[in-house]
Amino acid sequence: MGEGNADVIRTIVIGGGVAGLATAALLAHEGHSVTLLERNARVGGRAGVLERNGFRFDTGPSWYLMPGVFDHFFDLLGTSTGEQLELHTLDPGYRVFSEPDGRAPTRVIDIPYGDERVMERFEQIEPGSADVLRAYLASAEHASQLAERHFLYNPFTKISGLATAEVIHTLPRLATLLGTSLERFVSRRISDPVLRQVLGYPAVFLGTEPRRAPAMYHLMSALDLGDGVKYPMGGFGRVVQRLEELAVERGVQIHESCEATEILTSRSGRSLTATGVRLRDRHGTDRIEQADIIVAAGDLHHTETRLLPPGARSYPESWWRRAQSGPGAVLVLLGVSGALPQLEHHSLFFTRDWNKSFDAIFRTGTRVPDPTSLYVCRPSATDPTVAPPDHENLFVLVPVRPDPELGAGGSNGGGDPEVERTADAALDQISRWADVPDLQERVVVRETIGPADFADRYHSWRGGMLGPSHTLRQSALFRPQNQSKRVRNLYYAGASTAPGVGVPMCLISAELVLKRIRGDHSAGPTTPRLSMSERTGM
Repeated sequence: MGEGNADVIRTIVIGGGVAGLATAALLAHEGHSVTLLERNARVGGRAGVLERNGFRFDTGPSWYLMPGVFDHFFDLLGTSTGEQLELHTLDPGYRVFSEPDGRAPTRVIDIPYGDERVMERFEQIEPGSADVLRAYLASAEHASQLAERHFLYNPFTKISGLATAEVIHTLPRLATLLGTSLERFVSRRISDPVLRQVLGYPAVFLGTEPRRAPAMYHLMSALDLGDGVKYPMGGFGRVVQRLEELAVERGVQIHESCEATEILTSRSGRSLTATGVRLRDRHGTDRIEQADIIVAAGDLHHTETRLLPPGARSYPESWWRRAQSGPGAVLVLLGVSGALPQLEHHSLFFTRDWNKSFDAIFRTGTRVPDPTSLYVCRPSATDPTVAPPDHENLFVLVPVRPDPELGAGGSNGGGDPEVERTADAALDQISRWADVPDLQERVVVRETIGPADFADRYHSWRGGMLGPSHTLRQSALFRPQNQSKRVRNLYYAGASTAPGVGVPMCLISAELVLKRIRGDHSAGPTTPRLSMSERTGM
């Protein structure tokens, strides 16, 4: 961590998750001298990897959606998705299991690849729904394109950027989409309860529920039903690996097991400027590193309330008391002997009254209901590298209230009681609904992760797995933005900030930091340009 060339912008990125790696790579490509600090032993953040007995588990994201965002990000770095990742299209995209009614068998619906085939599937279940879905997906695609052109990549540094002819023309439509819940928007169009859930569940990707998500977010259906679902071979661990390699290739110095403990500022009159970071390295040594620019790409609550002094906080504790967190999670990572053809690569388990599950997360704070709505990923259905031969790799996600008091996970049932009880109930439910009666007996590796782990490993606000939920007042220009309001040269990236949660949004947040540093006020994606070395011929 030397002084470097005085003419080069010295930049420190705090946090080596997807947003931190992406920001570091973009700024190094721009010509900055970038140092990245990661408190854990490996980069990736929530997009982590756990290896046990020949199994390789992704411990975070597992849905590859919004492929255009990845394409654009790699393009900014002078490469392409095809050069960096091997993508496999899933068909079916996912399988839905519905809660059995009495002694009736579980209702199972496969959602195929291709919008026309999806419409045919809907029509088989609810006659007349194909035309309704066609209009719904057309609306979703229009909303998705509108969001990309005017909102997702918009730094909101000039409100005039929203005063375009297209936005003004669609204001009445936007008002309806923002003033109506996703649940109501769907229920007015589709009668079958499970098909309603298929259209409503993407709200969970946004850290909220269909009753609270604005109908604007029906655009998500243009992604999983329209574009289809892909899988990056090697899992999201491979995505993180490529981001890390791209950053290092551009000169980023990555320091793991190195924690930022304070963001340093200097005052000139009423103005505060970020000047460096106090850190503790892998040897336990405390020291100060000076910087011209600091990007905090970790949890924003931790950054604001722990790394900055009170007078430098744009989002003090009082702001967070009014904010709505996304859900917490109990994750269950399983190595299972034998095949599990009953499960697809992605499987969703929906209870008839899924609002009971949402109430337990967002309202009552009660224990997780049994049964509950949950998600299972079987990457071994697609990728032979994630499990030994004749074994399966399962990732089970049970949404819970964001509360570290629920406890931490552990190995082979050694986690805290509430976490292990939740995991056991989820496995029993999967066994019954998917007709795998011996599932528990076939488990050879079991690891659990609870909300306390999220709080400990990632400084996650309230132990949540995502960040602030995407309610109306926590979306777009109402979400915490990518630059400190009080400290010059301090920027923010990641799921806690604009544009929001999820890997694609974290990539966009990195680009928003780049835009703010450049003074680029444009609303849409940045036009790629040559790297500093290419521009200077170095």
